[in-house]
Amino acid sequence: MPYNPTPCPPASAIDIPAIHARYLHERDRRLRREANDQYVEASGKYADIYEHDPYQPVIPRAAVTGETDVVILGGGYCGMMVAAKLKEAGITRFHTLDHAGDFGGTWYWNRYPGIQCDNDALCYMPLLEEVGFMPSQKFTDGIEIQQHCRAIAEHYGLYENALFHTLIESLRWDETLGRWHVGTNRGDDIKARFVVLAMGPLNKPKLAGIAGLDTFKGKLFHTARWDYAYTGGAWGRPELTKLADKRVAIVGTGATAVQVVPYLGKYARELYVVQRTPSTIDFRDNRKIDAAWFKAQKPGWQDERIRNFHHAAMERLAPGEPDLIEDIWTELSRNVNAELEAEGWPEITAAEYARRREVMDYRVMERLRARVDALVHDKATAEALKPWYRYLCKRPASNDDFYPTFNRANVHLIDVAETQGLERLTEHGFVHRGREYPIDCLIFASGYEVTNDLDRRWGIATIEGRDGLSIYDYWRDGLKTFQGAMARGFPNMFFTGFTQGGVNATNSKTFIDQGRHIGYIVSEALRRGATVVEPSKAAQDGYIAHLRSIAVDNSAFINECTPSYFNNEGDSAKKRHIFGEPWGEGYYAFEDMLQRWRDAGGLEGLELATETARVAADA
Repeated sequence: MPYNPTPCPPASAIDIPAIHARYLHERDRRLRREANDQYVEASGKYADIYEHDPYQPVIPRAAVTGETDVVILGGGYCGMMVAAKLKEAGITRFHTLDHAGDFGGTWYWNRYPGIQCDNDALCYMPLLEEVGFMPSQKFTDGIEIQQHCRAIAEHYGLYENALFHTLIESLRWDETLGRWHVGTNRGDDIKARFVVLAMGPLNKPKLAGIAGLDTFKGKLFHTARWDYAYTGGAWGRPELTKLADKRVAIVGTGATAVQVVPYLGKYARELYVVQRTPSTIDFRDNRKIDAAWFKAQKPGWQDERIRNFHHAAMERLAPGEPDLIEDIWTELSRNVNAELEAEGWPEITAAEYARRREVMDYRVMERLRARVDALVHDKATAEALKPWYRYLCKRPASNDDFYPTFNRANVHLIDVAETQGLERLTEHGFVHRGREYPIDCLIFASGYEVTNDLDRRWGIATIEGRDGLSIYDYWRDGLKTFQGAMARGFPNMFFTGFTQGGVNATNSKTFIDQGRHIGYIVSEALRRGATVVEPSKAAQDGYIAHLRSIAVDNSAFINECTPSYFNNEGDSAKKRHIFGEPWGEGYYAFEDMLQRWRDAGGLEGLELATETARVAADA
C-alpha cells in the first residue's frame, strides 16, 4: 500500500504571513544566550555516562606501539566505509580504533526501547548489495542495524586489526618520522603513515544543564547508555516491567524520545515528558520489505534509490521521476511535482520551483499540526505538541504511538518553552513553575555534542600538525580544507563527514564516497613511494575561493529556525555550521568534480614528498 497521508490544505486556506510570524515568535521564546553552553559535557563527574560501556566488559590487551599505514578513528558507518574502501584500494595495513566494544558507532551505543532507523533503511544502510544484507522493514530495528554493521565488518575482514574500547587522547605529527603518533587511553603510541578522522557527529552524549543536577539522588542515565537492569526488558525486548512502581521523567522530545516515550508511557507508574521544542511527527507507515522484490533488483539499484531520495529530500524530482521512498522526507517534492504534473509540466525556473516548495512547506506543516489535534484529546497538551517552524528546521520523525501516549492518565507533558528549561532539580525530583514533582528516575534524551566546538565534539585533547599547529586553532574562525578532505599544515590527515564538500540526504552515501576518495589518494601515495601528502597553499586557497563563489546562501532560513543543533542552538555568530560549507552546485556535481580529478591521475593540488625530497605530484 503506497504512502497516503491526509491531504495538505490548499495555500488559499492558510495565512502564510501569519504563520511565518508565529514561527519567529516561537523561535524567540526558545532562544538562550548560552546557546550550546546550556548543555553539560559528559566529562568530569559525568564522564562515566560517556566512557563506561554497560554492554560489554573491557578486555585487557597490551599497548600497541608499532607502525601501520593507516589509523581510522571511528568504527561507525563512516569509519567502516573508509575501511571497506581502503580494502578495495588494496590497502590492508590499518587499524580501526573505537571507544565502543564492537563496530556500529551510534548503532552500538543506542539500544533504547523502540529504536529504529528513522529514514528509509534501503537508502540508509550502506553496501546492501555488496554484503547481501536485506533489511526486514522500511524503518528497521536498531538491533538489525547492528547485525548489518557486523556483517560489513566480517565481509571486509575489519575485525582483524580493530582496537575497541579505545579512546583517542592525542594525535601529533612527527616531522622527522613522517608519521602521526596516535596516543590512546590504553597506552598505545601507534605510528601511522596516514590518519582518518571518522568519529561522526553522534558520538558523545550531552546532558541538559539543569540547576541542581548534582543534587539529584535518583537514577540518572542517557538514552545512549540505556539501563535495562533498572527498567527491565532487554535490547530488542522492550518490556520495561521494572518501571511499574517508578515515577520517570525524560528530558527531550527529539527523534530519540519520539521512539522511547510510548514505551515509558506504557510501563511507568508516572511519566513526565519535558519538552522545549516539539518534533515534527508524521504517521509511521512501516512496511515489510518483500524478499522476492529485493532479490529481483538489478545491480546498482541502491545507488539509484539513494539518488532518488536525495533529489526528493534536498533538491527536486525531475518531471516524471517517481518517488521511490514515499514518506515524510520526500513529501515536499512529491506534492509539488504532482501539482506540476496536473498543470501539464509547465517550464519553470529553479527559483519558481523553490517558491512552490516553500509554499508547500507551510502546507505540509499545517497538515502535521492538524494531525496532533486529531490524536491528542487534551487541547492544551495538543497545542503544546504542535511544531511551529519550517520543515527541516529539526529532524523530522514518524511514529504511530507517540501522540496517543499523551492520552494516558499517567503521562504528563511538561512544556518548558516559556521558562527555557526546568527551574531546578532537587534530591528527589524536579521543580517547574514553583511546583516540585517527585521522580525516581531521570532519563536524558538530550542528544549529542553536535557542536561546532570541535574539541568538545571530538573529545580529543590534542590534534597537532606541523610545527605543533592545533587543528582547533587553525579552524577556529572557519574551515580551511582542500576538497573537504585534507588541510594545509596537517599532512597525511583526512577528514570525513560535513566539512567543505558534498552533503547527501543519505549520510552513508557521503561516507562511501569519502572512503573511495581517501583510498585513492592513499593508494596513489604509497604506489609512488611518497611519505607525505599535503595540499599546497595555492590549491587550498583556490578551492576555498571557488567553493564560496558557488555557495548557496541559506542563512535566512537557518537563522529563522527554532534553536537546535541544525543552527548552533540559534547562535548566528558561529563561524561553522553542522553541515560545514556544502558544495553549492549539489552533491552529485561535487562527486563528478572529484571523479574528474581522480581520472586525471596527477593528484593536482597535492604536494608529495619522499624521505629525502619533495617530488612533483605527477611524477
